[in-house]
Amino acid sequence: MTALTVLLTGCATTIRSDVTAFHEWPANLQDKSYAFVTPSPENDTLEYRNYQNLLRAELAKQGFGEASGPDSANLRVSMGFSTTDFPERVLQAADPFFYGPGYWPGRYGYRYGAWPGYGRFGYSPFFYGPMDVEESVRHKYERELRVTIDDRNGKKLYDVTVQSSSTKRATPEVMPAMMASAFADFPGRSGVPRKVEVKVE
Repeated sequence: MTALTVLLTGCATTIRSDVTAFHEWPANLQDKSYAFVTPSPENDTLEYRNYQNLLRAELAKQGFGEASGPDSANLRVSMGFSTTDFPERVLQAADPFFYGPGYWPGRYGYRYGAWPGYGRFGYSPFFYGPMDVEESVRHKYERELRVTIDDRNGKKLYDVTVQSSSTKRATPEVMPAMMASAFADFPGRSGVPRKVEVKVE
């Protein structure tokens, strides 16, 4: 596992991603013209086109040039992404100065307690009496980006997957960093997982 840090603009927020790329990249590839693979109608959204523009910019940094059409392109580029919301049920003591913090993430069924009266078998009011708690929901968002580059004959040359988890709700805030991570140290070592940190404003 290797680590790499990339700076986009200012250093206010750090987006951490797990990146794995598989490739058979030709060492002497001269023609780096490409065309995007047309997405399915249900995926051809304004959001998709926005991220496609991010991909277009990253490809330009690597010396790729967009062809006027698929017939004149030497490479085919495709992209896919997903965002999954995992809500977690959180219980917090009404008086945290007395009981201390604690939470129960409902997604994993994992329970943690640092309050008096919590032992191996859970909370017992016979130790400290009833406890007032406040319940809330905390959201964790897991995102995945995949970019593939094929040659004109359909042979896969580059296939990278970027995974990132955060509490940020808006995917557009995170996607620029994930897209930059996909091409950090391009093409890199094939099949070697990396942790990439991108600092953004």
